[in-house]
Amino acid sequence: MTMTAESGLGDAGSIVDRSTLVVGHDGSPGADQALAEALGLARALGGRVVLVRAWSLATAPRPADWEFGYVPGFNDYAETVRLALIDDVRSAVEGFSDVPLEYRAVHAGAAKSLVEISEGALMLGAVPADSAGCRACCWVRSANSACGTRRVRYW
Repeated sequence: MTMTAESGLGDAGSIVDRSTLVVGHDGSPGADQALAEALGLARALGGRVVLVRAWSLATAPRPADWEFGYVPGFNDYAETVRLALIDDVRSAVEGFSDVPLEYRAVHAGAAKSLVEISEGALMLGAVPADSAGCRACCWVRSANSACGTRRVRYW
């Protein structure tokens, strides 16, 4: 499994190619299912997965060196979010050591960052914000504009 050191640090990071499946992961069960599907597809297609967690200072976990009266640097928060993402999906990715996987923590809104990162990608998978009512939903958009957008439900 490839784990890059890139943390996004406020931007979408490097551009992805047609062999890439981009997955937004917010820590929910639906995001875990979207990741599992993407890993299986990437294995079958010989592709790679870029796993993205969008964050803000309000949603980021505190860095390890945080203490009252001290404000850690922006990069410390970004790395803490990236490490939390890696920890959150550790068991989900165990059986996919043959699939290249990149973790990105991006300081931006989820929709904006996922659209930017997935430009040129084979596929984008994300859990919609209103997914609380269903067991697991995933929005999947092919990067080929002729394919449009599809909603896939996993029951």
